[in-house]
Amino acid sequence: MSELYPPPRDSAPAMLAWLGHPVSVAALILLLVNDRLLKAEFAGPMTGKLSDVAGLVVAPPLIAVLFTLLAPRLPNRAAVGLGLGLAGVVFTVVKSHADAAAAASAAWSVVNGPSLVRADLTDLLALPALALAAFSWTRARRERVRRRTARLVRLLVLLPAATFAAAATSAVHYPDAVRVAVVDGRLVAEIGSGYGDYATDAGSWRVSDDDGGSWRDATEAEQGALRNRVSREGEPARQACSSANPSHCYRLVTGRLRVDESDDAGRTWRTAWEVTEQQRVVLIRQYEESGVGGPRVSGQELVVRDTTDGRHVVLVANGRDGFALRYSDGAWERIGFAGAEVGNHPFGGRAPTLGESSPASRGQDPLRVTLLLAGLAVLVLAVSGARAGKRAGTAHWLPITLGHLGALLVGMLLVVWLDTALLGAVAPLGLGPLLIGTAALALVPARAPNVPRRWALEVSLAAALTAAMAALPLVGWLYGRPVYVWTALLLAFLAGVPGLLLGWRTARLVGAPTLQADPPYPSVPVRPPT
Repeated sequence: MSELYPPPRDSAPAMLAWLGHPVSVAALILLLVNDRLLKAEFAGPMTGKLSDVAGLVVAPPLIAVLFTLLAPRLPNRAAVGLGLGLAGVVFTVVKSHADAAAAASAAWSVVNGPSLVRADLTDLLALPALALAAFSWTRARRERVRRRTARLVRLLVLLPAATFAAAATSAVHYPDAVRVAVVDGRLVAEIGSGYGDYATDAGSWRVSDDDGGSWRDATEAEQGALRNRVSREGEPARQACSSANPSHCYRLVTGRLRVDESDDAGRTWRTAWEVTEQQRVVLIRQYEESGVGGPRVSGQELVVRDTTDGRHVVLVANGRDGFALRYSDGAWERIGFAGAEVGNHPFGGRAPTLGESSPASRGQDPLRVTLLLAGLAVLVLAVSGARAGKRAGTAHWLPITLGHLGALLVGMLLVVWLDTALLGAVAPLGLGPLLIGTAALALVPARAPNVPRRWALEVSLAAALTAAMAALPLVGWLYGRPVYVWTALLLAFLAGVPGLLLGWRTARLVGAPTLQADPPYPSVPVRPPT
């Protein structure tokens, strides 16, 4: 059997088989579905523990694959030991110590925007899931991924998906504007969390003594009284009227960021304040765990308070988007979380400008993204063309020329990215012809007699793959995730590596130049010595 299937040169086939085992794939799907759907719809400790279990099944093979990519000669046992050991140790330390959890929060915040990881000893109940990961390895090691195409598919599909799932999941409590009330003549607002344990969040109540002009944290004495009083009121109020003028009423519109107003005790209604659906879609993309269709980015409760001058104010809790306030002069404002210090909020508790993460409102950013994607695709063509031209022996000048053009291309892209004023002039006049010219020059080897047509097809597919993979983080950045531009750029370049490697490997299709044999020389008669 060992003669039929010789051992592979590295551990990557075995580790990819582990990552692609049905148990690992099922855990990966569960992790993605739970973090993106179930947590939003059924927030609670159960969905949190489910993510921990699925993550501990996916993390070991993911770590092992990453180590084998960095150190191909790493033995299988060492890679598996590192995967299981690191996953278990890091999880235990982070969940056991507040300082470690704070460090993990800071690390995730660098990659994925403001994030929060909490130490919770009950999460250690998920550690037996490592045994399931070990079991999947014992089954997967018998079925190494030997075919190059299968390994490539798992590398390009499973590895990014597992990395995304592992980076996106954490025991995060997201801030919610959940309740509003009038207590002792003052506006009060409750800030809860995504897991529903509002009673455990210190400083979760905000109080205004001047009808929304300023806000402060409730004192410890006020906390208990406010919590008990609001809990006795039952379900959140979705409609309220002025006490001084009962015919003047307000109501929330289900599933929307919208408040209707009535002057005739509810017989007819008109829109008093609204965030359009297009703007609300942008907000849903910005806030984690908003739910399918964004039910957590919608009105939750409203309250009306009459002022001493015969007018009134309205306070609305809008879930992930914080609070909205109608001042006594009739002006509406989204006030975020009323100045509270909240964790894991992409805008630090402030209300983001509506639509600020929409590509339509990002100025020249979509054009920058388009140019960068085109530049990465041309880079793959240039590298592939230079290597193929050198191998074919028909374009010794090609690598130097393409190198100069590539340096010029990178320099112009940097200028365009950093200076908005130059973008309109440089992009159409300089970058467009440069990209087209470099692409055409890179395909010069395709005309050589010893370069098959398949080479040009594979190089073009590699360039297209590079642009498609790099587009994922860049387009996500246009919509607000990832938050930081440098994170999007780093992820885009890393996502382009597989396409670059494919373009590099296409040189195997190019044959060496055929050397023509010297023509036969005419025979010279040998003269006998005289």
